Amino acid sequence: MATSVCANPKCTCVECTCGPSCRCGMMRLGSLERKVMEVFWDDPTAELTGRAVADQLPDYAYTTIATILDRLAKKELLTRRSEAKIIHYGAADTRAVHIALLMREALDSTRDPGAALACFVQRLPEAIQADLRRALEDAAG
Repeated sequence: MATSVCANPKCTCVECTCGPSCRCGMMRLGSLERKVMEVFWDDPTAELTGRAVADQLPDYAYTTIATILDRLAKKELLTRRSEAKIIHYGAADTRAVHIALLMREALDSTRDPGAALACFVQRLPEAIQADLRRALEDAAG
C-alpha cells in the first residue's frame, strides 16, 4: 500500500488515512490560543464576547484576541453564535476532551502506538496508573 500524502501541512500521520478532511495538528495550541482557551475551560458553560475575553487578558489588544477567537472557532475548539450583530463564543468541549484528543493524535502519529503507549504508562505515577486501570475497566463495561 502506498503512503498517502496529505494536503494538510500539520498532518502527523505516518500514513495519512484521514482523507480530504484531515484535522491533524489542529488540536495543538499556541501560547495565546491556550490562554484564551483557559478562559473558556475555567467556566465551560460560559458564552463570552470578544470584548469579555479581551477584558480577561488585558496584556493583549482586542483585535489580537478577536483574531485568536476566530482561529479557535475555525479549529472547532470554540462555538460561535451571533446575536444582534454580537458574536458569542463558547467552549466546544472540555479541557479533558482536548487533552484526550492530543493524546490520540500523538498515538496516531507513530507506526507503533502500542510501544509508545507502553512507554507512556511506565512513566506515569502509580495513582494515575490506577486511574487508567479504572478508565479501561469502565470502557470495557
